Amino acid sequence: MKSLKLLWCSIGLCAATVAHAHLLAPAWFELDALPSSDQAAHYAVRWRISARTLSARNLRPRLPADCAVEGAVTRSEEAGDDVVTQRWRVRCALGALEGRRVGVEGLRGSGVNVILRIQPARGRPVEALLGDGRVSYTVPLPGQRPAVLPMYLRLGVTHLLTGADHLLFLLGLLVLVRRASPAASKLAAVDTAVLDRARLRALLFTVTAFTLGHSVTLSLASLQWIHVRQPLAELGIALTILALACELSRPQGERPTLLARKPWAMTFIFGLLHGLGFAGALSEIGLPQGEIPLALLAFNLGIECGQLLLLGAALLALALWLELPRPRGPALRLAERVLPVYLMGSLAMLWCLQRAALLLG
Repeated sequence: MKSLKLLWCSIGLCAATVAHAHLLAPAWFELDALPSSDQAAHYAVRWRISARTLSARNLRPRLPADCAVEGAVTRSEEAGDDVVTQRWRVRCALGALEGRRVGVEGLRGSGVNVILRIQPARGRPVEALLGDGRVSYTVPLPGQRPAVLPMYLRLGVTHLLTGADHLLFLLGLLVLVRRASPAASKLAAVDTAVLDRARLRALLFTVTAFTLGHSVTLSLASLQWIHVRQPLAELGIALTILALACELSRPQGERPTLLARKPWAMTFIFGLLHGLGFAGALSEIGLPQGEIPLALLAFNLGIECGQLLLLGAALLALALWLELPRPRGPALRLAERVLPVYLMGSLAMLWCLQRAALLLG
């Protein structure tokens, strides 16, 4: 099937994401105000980053020039991961950081996002997202409201587009919808929809059901109304991809399964598991006190924007592929149909084994 060819791109994309998952994971730059007996301001600094990012990128926190390190810098590594945490204290001779700029050196062009969190001496903590587009941040003055919406919106997009398992599942859904729907003719224009109306409607229902599913569990888990161990949730996500790969590997002449007949119903259930994975990522970031509903909404919207970007790019790539001249031998058609699905299933099985080992370890 022609639609299976887009999985070739997804396999390469996901393999690259697997190889660079920690490099793309957000780093933490945290500043907590400490009691002070003089005019200066004192902060405890926590810098948490992937060891591979730390060795491959010349990244380091940047504070105003009057802020000097006090004492030794301690370093610790988390067991079972490659995350390095460094802690130290600083003394800012000119006073508190409100109204001043802090940032990260070497961030531009690094492909790394940094979550900046500042706990002032009084009031609620302030959070911001640093990256290629913004390498420093002006700490708001007391009474100013931090921009929660753009930060969590961008975090949602970043998490979706750097999550190999979520990307592969969504691309598999696109292939499932094309396979389950009536055959569509090859379209001549790239700007014409690759999907006919029936397929487009089925895709919208299916993705909407997936969205509703993961939105439910993301919200419930983030608000701590339900709790599922993260390794168990990650294993469940890998199993959804394996189930989807098994469905795509079935010959078209066989009786369709429930997943093929009602993809929207099954993807709602699968979405519940993916939402637990999104909630795990959000729990590491944290929700700002007093802004929890807005942060949850923004993170969800960011995930949806990421989904739309992915599916739009996949449909465009498929339309371009359909216009390319290429050989049409039976062996090539079989390879195009079978190999991507088996590579998808192999990745899913690898994730299942890895996550089951973490769960039992």
